[in-house]
Amino acid sequence: MPNFIATSLKNLEYPFGDDEAQFLWSAKAGEENLIYTMAKDCEFFITVKGKKDNYVIKGEKLTRPARLGVLQKALISFRDLNVNAVKSQAIAIKNEKQLQAKEFILSDVQFLDLLQTTKFKRIFLEIGFGSGRHLLYQARNNPEVLVVGIEVYKPSCEQVNNLAKDQNLKNIALLNLDARLVLSLIESNSIEKVFLHFPIPWEKSEKRRVVSASFAKEVQRILAVGAKFELRSDDRGYTDFTIGHFLNLPEAQIQIYKDRFLEVSSKYEDRWVRQNKNIYDMIFTNELDSPKQSLKGDFEFGNIDKELVAAKFENKIFKGDDYFLHVERLYKKENGDLLIRVAFGSFYRPEHCYILITPNEANYFIKKPLLTSENLKAHECLREYLTCKIS
Repeated sequence: MPNFIATSLKNLEYPFGDDEAQFLWSAKAGEENLIYTMAKDCEFFITVKGKKDNYVIKGEKLTRPARLGVLQKALISFRDLNVNAVKSQAIAIKNEKQLQAKEFILSDVQFLDLLQTTKFKRIFLEIGFGSGRHLLYQARNNPEVLVVGIEVYKPSCEQVNNLAKDQNLKNIALLNLDARLVLSLIESNSIEKVFLHFPIPWEKSEKRRVVSASFAKEVQRILAVGAKFELRSDDRGYTDFTIGHFLNLPEAQIQIYKDRFLEVSSKYEDRWVRQNKNIYDMIFTNELDSPKQSLKGDFEFGNIDKELVAAKFENKIFKGDDYFLHVERLYKKENGDLLIRVAFGSFYRPEHCYILITPNEANYFIKKPLLTSENLKAHECLREYLTCKIS
């Protein structure tokens, strides 16, 4: 993460900026200042932490832009405009590519928009695509199919983005998100294939596995009738574990293979084959026409008494059966407006958001939560907390 340490600040009056970035206002909590920043087409916070001769300035992790170069340029602008002396820094823009959007890497909001507007009538989904060999193979050989890849390791997303661009592929979308969150956003009966190749077995911690009872149900929900989920693994225990969960689904149809040959393989699979390890495949074919998801609700707050919120605020956690709310921190702007940081939603796919409270209204700031049942329940809990109906 790019950052620098300053010994003295000029403390310019907001707003200020230059051609690279605009710094519009700040909100403070203890020794931390959040600086609302706009650069290129991005909006985010940078943080200033510390006092006297030791201020650490860096991007705020919940809102930092996907393009690292945009953040770096903003930090350089803040340094040049509002810092008297720098003790140390770790900011290095190697090339202009860092400023460019990764055309295939989408945010959750961009992915939702793509699903609603795509001209592709067939969609494949690969969870944990790693080096991207299999994903790129599917995209090359199925140009009429939108191939969506989900990977939590960001460098893999960036590498495959560049490979897809070099190969002039037009039918790829990459998501640096938790697969469980992505599945919850997809319409029922809309996916033709789901691939899960060589997931980490997590032999000592089944809770960390991608596959679970709820995962199997979500996979069946998003698969069209006749569509398939394919697991490929070198781990017999993980394969048996997955078979068990998918056998518990209604109308389950499963095929099992051992050491099946595929035209494309990962570098890890190549290594395991050289070591004479067995490779297992489980293919689940869906025969259930799932009902469509119907989520209704909004993320409005209604009338909020700003002064009462400030007076009653405390760091607090609320838990429901399938959701939680953590009211984490209160920041105050110079004009008296409030900024609250919260975490909420599902226990295994939490969202982090900010709420800006002015004299007339309260709204989610920079980004709204995704429309999921857990988020709606958590939002209602948050609304009651802010209106002081619960404490």
